[in-house]
Amino acid sequence: MANEMIPLSEGDRFAFCCSPEVPCFNECCKDLNQFLTPYDVLCLKNHLGLRSDVFLDRYTRQHIGPETGLPVVVLTQESATDLKCPFVTPKGCSVYEARPASCRTYPLARLASRSPDTGRIQEQYVLLKEAHCRGFEAENRPTAREWVQDQGLERYNEMNDLLMEIIGLKRRRHPEPLDMKERRLFRIACYDLDAFRRQVFEKGELQEMNPPPEWVKAAREDDAALLRLSLEWVKRALFGEFQQ
Repeated sequence: MANEMIPLSEGDRFAFCCSPEVPCFNECCKDLNQFLTPYDVLCLKNHLGLRSDVFLDRYTRQHIGPETGLPVVVLTQESATDLKCPFVTPKGCSVYEARPASCRTYPLARLASRSPDTGRIQEQYVLLKEAHCRGFEAENRPTAREWVQDQGLERYNEMNDLLMEIIGLKRRRHPEPLDMKERRLFRIACYDLDAFRRQVFEKGELQEMNPPPEWVKAAREDDAALLRLSLEWVKRALFGEFQQ
């Protein structure tokens, strides 16, 4: 059977279950180009109790996305173990509570775009029915909406849509490749959040941006709020846009 991609509406049901009892358990956790969003990196490094630079050095590699022209972070695969995810074990995912958005979404894929007229996010889900997967033989039949809720995807989608805004700005306002300094700033603000925190609160690099005081207060107390602030900083510093 060939792989299939089946569009789903929020109310459409599909059969799927993944557990150690499924014969292909862990097969989908190898030979992947596992892209990590800034929010993925934040959740994983906090779950593991690591500084962001240590997590990035230990578990990821970076390249420039051919479509966006922006630095992209992907998980390093273990060549000695059939290119498996570094976090997969015989019993399953060792970072399951902090697993990336793409892992949470599977076997669905989320396609999102921002309406140029309303600014609202429009989303569509697609069922990735891979030939090797036996999870589709399950009796469990959630709707796409139920799957998103059960996998805790609302917060991930909300945070990841902030990156989509930046990608759109890059295409409109900075179509040429980022220079070395810009790539470094983008990497720090999006992925090395501990370094960004030091720049913000120790070196005062937000002065020109002049964000609302409540944003700064929230960023001191919550990493997700700090990431929101850092992504707004990217919009201002690299692409000349900032929303009060």
